[in-house]
Amino acid sequence: MTDRPWLSAAARSFQDRHEAAAARLAPVAAREAIHRLVERQERHLEDCLVLYAGTNEPSPGLARLLGSPIGSRPNLGPPGDTYNRGMDEAAELSVLVSTLLARLLRCRYVETRVGSGSLANLYAFYTTCRPGDRILAFSDAFAGHPTHHAVGAAGLAGLEVHDLPCDPATMDVDVPGLRRRAHELRPRLLVVAGSMCLHPYDVAGVRAVADEVGAHVLYDAAHMGGLIAGGRFQQPLAEGAHLMTGSTYKSFGGPPAGFVATDDPVLAERLDRIAYPGLTANFDLARTAALGLAVTDLIEFGAEYAEACIADARALAAALTARGVPVLDVAGKGPTASQHVAVPAQRWGGGDSAARRLEPANVLTSSIGIPGVPAPFAGEANALRLGTQELARRGMGPADMPAVAELVARVLVDGEAPDRVRPDTVALRRRFGGLRYVRT
Repeated sequence: MTDRPWLSAAARSFQDRHEAAAARLAPVAAREAIHRLVERQERHLEDCLVLYAGTNEPSPGLARLLGSPIGSRPNLGPPGDTYNRGMDEAAELSVLVSTLLARLLRCRYVETRVGSGSLANLYAFYTTCRPGDRILAFSDAFAGHPTHHAVGAAGLAGLEVHDLPCDPATMDVDVPGLRRRAHELRPRLLVVAGSMCLHPYDVAGVRAVADEVGAHVLYDAAHMGGLIAGGRFQQPLAEGAHLMTGSTYKSFGGPPAGFVATDDPVLAERLDRIAYPGLTANFDLARTAALGLAVTDLIEFGAEYAEACIADARALAAALTARGVPVLDVAGKGPTASQHVAVPAQRWGGGDSAARRLEPANVLTSSIGIPGVPAPFAGEANALRLGTQELARRGMGPADMPAVAELVARVLVDGEAPDRVRPDTVALRRRFGGLRYVRT
């Protein structure tokens, strides 16, 4: 038995079973197993409708670059004055990609030597705060990300986390409530956005409060990076955020990594020193090159892609509602202005339970917390979170969303056995090969 009492019973059972098998494998058999598992996972995903909001399909050219041997070559220090010799092309590559990303994000400075969106948040916390400082961030009920909380990067940075007041009726920041709370707590940082963004947030209002109490504003664009890049969602830095973090996959469509963007030279210098010689030191140059390709795709196709994501999400919300699947509808705004759709799921035992029901039908989703909806029981998220970014890249348009909604409804509303639905999911998915909005 694995000595990991902190894991769930399901996780312990899974790891015990597979660790026992792995421990007996000779190197040749282990290599075969690695190739077999990768191939099986790739084939399985090719037969799934991926509505999980935190993923995307990389372009073939991007995937090839991720395998470049330059990814294993150290390149420490600022381009033009690196510690390693013989890496002039790598230094030029770093400058090229950073320049392209800054142009795409409409900012003066961007840090690209970041391994993930979660690490980008840790960079931002170290840039603006010291251990013991207070921050305000979205709660779990408002889809706040774990990195904003004590269990994640904020806790690792020694920060004291408090809920940032939000209004369930508008799914936005409660600026008057924030003002009262900020003057009471005197936080160093206000964190806006998180794991689901249905509509733009009042960043300008948050910035006004931050200026009153001497705080910084961080906008977490982990999920919204592609739409922000495409100019079809809000522009957080222009609206007042001091820092914007993000993931480079998800709606961005690039490799698994992160970034931190800012227009403030003081914050940019702090970020640079955190990256080297602080948290990152060496970084994956192959991933940097792959990120560059994703950025060029968004420069060329980003506006069209973002519009497709939003159009699909709105059509999916309407089709789900027509088929009897409830959708969170924000008064005066509608269900969504992004690629996200929220489905209250208490009738199916919560978001996790609903996602597990859909998985055998090859419809992949995830759970999320939304305000104003009772949780079925403690620890269970009360909603499903759907994302259309991969559907759009696969070429699915608004006219295809009723077919997607029908598959969801057959499992959740009609109670049809998922194995009976699965062949129809596979058939729909196979109608859409290749990727749109990419050059490579």
